[in-house]
Amino acid sequence: MDYLLLLVGFIVLILGGNWLLKAAVGMALRLEIPKIIIGMTVVSFATSAPELIVSLNSALSGYADISLGNVIGSNIANIGLVLGLVTIISTIQVEKSFYTTDWPVMMLASLLLYFFMFKDETLQRYEGVILLVSLIVFLVYLLKFQKVAVADEVDNESAILPVKMLFLYLIIGGVGLWLGSELLIKSAVNIATNFNISERIIGITIISVGTSIPELAASIIAVIKKEKAISLGNLLGSNVFNILAVLGITSIVTPIQGKDPSLMSNDMMWMLLFALLVLPLVFVPVRMKLGWKEGIILLGTYVVFIALMI
Repeated sequence: MDYLLLLVGFIVLILGGNWLLKAAVGMALRLEIPKIIIGMTVVSFATSAPELIVSLNSALSGYADISLGNVIGSNIANIGLVLGLVTIISTIQVEKSFYTTDWPVMMLASLLLYFFMFKDETLQRYEGVILLVSLIVFLVYLLKFQKVAVADEVDNESAILPVKMLFLYLIIGGVGLWLGSELLIKSAVNIATNFNISERIIGITIISVGTSIPELAASIIAVIKKEKAISLGNLLGSNVFNILAVLGITSIVTPIQGKDPSLMSNDMMWMLLFALLVLPLVFVPVRMKLGWKEGIILLGTYVVFIALMI
């Protein structure tokens, strides 16, 4: 039954990603907002919902290592697994906003999380408030200033959907992503538990990959449909949301105290490494492009990470 639920969860996630993408593109066209901003807000919110649900439930249930491991592992998977696979499938033309806004904010959010947990390995309520306020400031900046700063390419063949259809696709897509992730995560945890795997390993690998499936589904569909700005914006935005929103909200509800020291000494270091690795790959060997060679480097590094974890 668990293996069947795993398959059903994956299918529902793919469908949910497709519906959510339709809503995002339609909203970008109707509101005349650059699609990379839509990718970093609407799509990122919906695709980060599984991380929020899992992290909040885990922390409230006393499984802090799953809560932290889920976010750290998901951020690693978004870059190593998802971005790696997407760029192997199709070359991504990187927008200027990557180095002016997207990557710096993702890096700052990662360093902020590390700074907060460096001494006591605990994310306190006031630190969660700081994370959440930082997210609000970031969104205000995007919507007020980045709107005219980002060069946007709108697909002229895309029809502007009616408002009712936009909200319908948005709701169905969000619910589909959430439901699919729930099915996938529960079945994955049941399978992993049978092999006596620790909370940290479950969170950093199986659950994090499960909660990154929405990003993978939405990004692959975006590439196939030539909406590559949304694909890259979604991944970088999801990493920002995972730290500032998911851990921010979770730690406000209940402080998160990591139990396994490897979360800080090993896992957090890998998260920072993957965040740093994206920057040189965008400029070398081809400036402002991520192709199959870069994809292989990212995916290969992720495989090494998983192999060392196991």
